[in-house]
Amino acid sequence: QVQLVESGGGSVQAGGSLRLSCAASGRTFSSDAMGWFRQAPGKEREFVAFIRFWSSDIAYYADSVKGRFTLSGDNAKNTVYLQMNSLKPEDTAVYYCAASKRIYSTYYQPNQYDYWGQGTQVTVSS
Repeated sequence: QVQLVESGGGSVQAGGSLRLSCAASGRTFSSDAMGWFRQAPGKEREFVAFIRFWSSDIAYYADSVKGRFTLSGDNAKNTVYLQMNSLKPEDTAVYYCAASKRIYSTYYQPNQYDYWGQGTQVTVSS
């Protein structure tokens, strides 16, 4: 059984940083694509970043987070991270990690993913 468990969320002031972790069990993510999404109250789940571990270690980001967020992975720990710097109030949301065992050129849509974590709350105050 595949499980993704996020951690590292919390409350910070604008300009601060957080690092989210997503620990995977039941599957080795080095053969998957991994993504991060977020969902604010009353809004749809939106793409944040993805990486195709089976292809390269190049990560792709939403324009809203590019230059501030960094997605990385640790194969030995089967864990992916989302380092979030220069946080803004509009980054406030529940953040979800996801894994896809399917092959696509890009992974911008939630329905391209097979497994999801339970989410972790990030709150940024002004």
